Amino acid sequence: MKGVVLCGGLPQAYLLDYLKERGVETVLLDMNENVVARSHADKFYPVSVLDVEAVKKVVVDEKADFLITVCADQVLEVVAQISEDLGLPCYIDADTAHNVSKKSFMKRIFVENGIPTSKHVILAELTEDAIEGLKYPLIVKPVDAYSSRGVKKCASFDELTEGFAEAVRISRTKTAIVEEFVTGDELTVDVWIEDGKANVMVISHLDKIGEDGKFVIHRSRFPAQISGDVRDQIERAAQGIATAFGLTNSPMLIQLITDGRSISVVEFCSRTGGGIKFRHIKKLAGFDVVKGVADLTLGQKPHYEKKDMGVGYVYNQFLYCKEGELDRVEGLEELLRDGVITEFAVFKAPGHKFTQINSSGDRVGYYAIEAPTLEAVEQKCAEANSRVKVIARGGEDILRHDLIAKR
Repeated sequence: MKGVVLCGGLPQAYLLDYLKERGVETVLLDMNENVVARSHADKFYPVSVLDVEAVKKVVVDEKADFLITVCADQVLEVVAQISEDLGLPCYIDADTAHNVSKKSFMKRIFVENGIPTSKHVILAELTEDAIEGLKYPLIVKPVDAYSSRGVKKCASFDELTEGFAEAVRISRTKTAIVEEFVTGDELTVDVWIEDGKANVMVISHLDKIGEDGKFVIHRSRFPAQISGDVRDQIERAAQGIATAFGLTNSPMLIQLITDGRSISVVEFCSRTGGGIKFRHIKKLAGFDVVKGVADLTLGQKPHYEKKDMGVGYVYNQFLYCKEGELDRVEGLEELLRDGVITEFAVFKAPGHKFTQINSSGDRVGYYAIEAPTLEAVEQKCAEANSRVKVIARGGEDILRHDLIAKR
């Protein structure tokens, strides 16, 4: 059996290893020839994973039995479309994959099905009349981007005009959502849908940078400090989304805001979060979502069973830099050896040039911290921040230590 995997990040490297365990010959596609997953595949093609025709050609030429990705948003639409065209297995059909990748469609279904979300409009052109009735501050974002690209908070029409132009520039359909800003804590909710039942696995807080009106995640914190009533609302919303979009067996990631009393769903997607989220879920919920997606694709339905893994507090700290050219990252191995952090990864190679922080793709790396109490995890965070460094070619430390210390 042969499988083609799209994208070459950490989750895909783990997926490739699992497919090999199952005796599958693997082919990896990614435009970047230096991706970390390349060495985990039997064969590699430097192909854009969003180029449908180019991907399809490789699948046909390689006589692949299936096409797959995990933890990738827009790429899922490519996988579903090509799989349907070629009669290959996929856990989601092409229409559903297309619909859940469009925030405009998503918002409409939320409203029609009573899923709480912010007041909004969807526009190809911005006028003051078009946003009449919406209260500042407003959020603008592309209808079809991800990783916080093009998302901006605006306090005036002038700021909105600038943010709208950038959102439309990024959007493949040249449209953007303008919505009211909802105050509160942002949560990320990881769900596994089995036979139509939405099982909430992990709920975590998200901390975002918030500079220049942007919303780039710099840390996740588990467990989320929420009431039983808010959790009930989240579970109802998760089931409502699964039912409304016809999701039967699938992972799902929901982002929402809570003020401690009610929730407002920002968006969702039919995948697991990117980066190291798959490890986070396995550690906290005892369920391997990457293997789950692979098993679904290969005709086996995994069973989710809620488990108490006995984990106290977990922080995933994402590392960003000031402007500069990367030489090396220091301190992570020692922090792991000393038990301050439990795992880490570096995403950028020496020579990478950091500029502005625009999306989660600008991270240099991450580390995870675990402790039985909140006080202990905060102490470990402070120690890690004092010891880790990102050294630029000029010898200076360009790590944004202020973001690690930010609460």
